[in-house]
Amino acid sequence: MIAEKMLQELRNRFGGIIQENVLLSNFTTMNVGGPADALIVAHSANQLADTIQTMWKLRIPFVVLGSGSNLLVSDKGIRGVAIINHAHNIKIDTHHDPITVWAESGALMVNIGKKLILRGLSGMEWAATIPGTVGGAVYGNAGAFGKETCRNLVSADVLHKIHGRDIWDCDRFEYSYRSSNIKRNSEKAIVLSATFSVEQGDMDEVKEKMSSYKKRRAKIQPPGPSVGSVFRNPINDKAGRLIEAVGLKGRKIGGGIISPKHANFIINLGGAKAQDIFDLIIIAQDQVLKEFGVSLVPEIELIGEWEHVPDFLESNIHRYLEDE
Repeated sequence: MIAEKMLQELRNRFGGIIQENVLLSNFTTMNVGGPADALIVAHSANQLADTIQTMWKLRIPFVVLGSGSNLLVSDKGIRGVAIINHAHNIKIDTHHDPITVWAESGALMVNIGKKLILRGLSGMEWAATIPGTVGGAVYGNAGAFGKETCRNLVSADVLHKIHGRDIWDCDRFEYSYRSSNIKRNSEKAIVLSATFSVEQGDMDEVKEKMSSYKKRRAKIQPPGPSVGSVFRNPINDKAGRLIEAVGLKGRKIGGGIISPKHANFIINLGGAKAQDIFDLIIIAQDQVLKEFGVSLVPEIELIGEWEHVPDFLESNIHRYLEDE
């Protein structure tokens, strides 16, 4: 637990908006995760920036959570502050070329998709199938159906620990498949908002394309609490196919199961612990490596305190944004 002196400083600074000893299972799509020492909800990009700058100034460790997808929080929780990003304003500008949509980093990608469809705007239909936030999409170069965030991103408002707040163009993120320099931990920075380019389309065609994407995802992906795709797809192959090929579909540990519908998903059947999910990830990676010689790379991040982390997961441990 962070020192009582730090907690008292937080109480003095944030008053009644700070919560203590809050279970993070309430803020993740997998519905698992232990307590955070403290929790603060940010309702705007400016409030998010102010809260983060206060943490850096006080040298208090913290993590920022958006929709809680694509991550696994330890049963032990985190020692520090969880900042829940509920900054979700969205604005569409059709008066300039290119047409753009601006959104705060806590806005859900699916909500961007819904707003675009009402305007008959095309180019981000795939966003309507992404369960995460704008911040998560920019951070991890989220994508679907052959499209990626970097294709639409014009710029982002980024708060950097050393360089302060600035507008980053797409190139500055040094994007790769499902990754950016921020995700690779070479930058201590937080996405506050982002601007994407879209184009005028035919409303019926936009609706049809978005509906098609949703149907395809629903047909493939299993229902139930999950972190989304666990592993990145290897070059010229599918992680789900490899996990299925080693006979792990339906493998259970505690309340977690490797989905019988799609083997690259682990589902919380009810009452699962983060450790159950963690152990299934290790088994899947180990079995695929032994049988096919393919080292699956996890797409998710691990947050909090973990024991006996294997080498292949070390780079997926989310480090607290604190002073060294």
